[in-house]
Amino acid sequence: MKVLITGQYGQVSRELQIRLQPLGELIVLGRDQLDLADIEQIRKQVRAHRPDLIINAAAHTAVDLAESEPDAAFAINAIAPGILAEEAKALGIPLIHYSTDYVFDGSKPAPYTEADTPNPLGVYGQSKLAGEHAIAKVGGEYLILRTSWVYSNHGKNFLLTMQRLLQEKPQMRIVADQIGAPTWAGTIADSTHALIERWLAGQPGDWGVYHLTAQGETSWFGFAQAIGEHLRAQGKACAELEAIPSSAYPTPAKRPLNSRLDCSHLQQQWHVSQPQWQDALRECLGEQH
Repeated sequence: MKVLITGQYGQVSRELQIRLQPLGELIVLGRDQLDLADIEQIRKQVRAHRPDLIINAAAHTAVDLAESEPDAAFAINAIAPGILAEEAKALGIPLIHYSTDYVFDGSKPAPYTEADTPNPLGVYGQSKLAGEHAIAKVGGEYLILRTSWVYSNHGKNFLLTMQRLLQEKPQMRIVADQIGAPTWAGTIADSTHALIERWLAGQPGDWGVYHLTAQGETSWFGFAQAIGEHLRAQGKACAELEAIPSSAYPTPAKRPLNSRLDCSHLQQQWHVSQPQWQDALRECLGEQH
């Protein structure tokens, strides 16, 4: 089996490269080989490799930067997924694409389901939602997996930033009124592998949009506390944490206050379930040594 993965150094892509190796040949195309802002290049690469499955793990994920460069965000997050969907459909193969909790405005008091109407607050969410629509318009066999608060042992993310800052500073103020599920990129890759296995075994669920995050919920403050507890358990220095509201930490892009996603539909349709966020965090931290 030949699997084409976009994005080479992204958090989810790195974990996919480890976990999907048993499936066969992985064609991993970084920005040097595949610029997602270049439509012709996308078509050329897919047609040259003729994969059995495409996984789009690349995205313009700089949420605040997207506010000042919407054209770049839409080229990569909205137009490119539609082109990948067209090429996948032409080959008669599935496309797996990752989306985000940012397609919602966060005003709902309960976790969001796939039936809820998206209403993104900023350019990043708008571009990701446009990408979902582009894929759905093409049709064919596709999975759009919405996730949230992604972290790993690579790249730029909350876990690595906190581990550094908690040891450098005496005190830190962390936002406590945004609620969601920190989701390890390893969990996303494991679940993707399980979904592919079900498809290969001829037991797929319905194609379409699904929510895929770790189980449970916390705030950024709670996530930082969990990271701090791990540092202390290792005998390392750890800053004192102070909980603050989002209003005390303004950013160019507005964040949803409720990022919780209900993942029961994925479990029902594909029989793929996720770990509790605390368990996944422990597993991720365990890989750092």
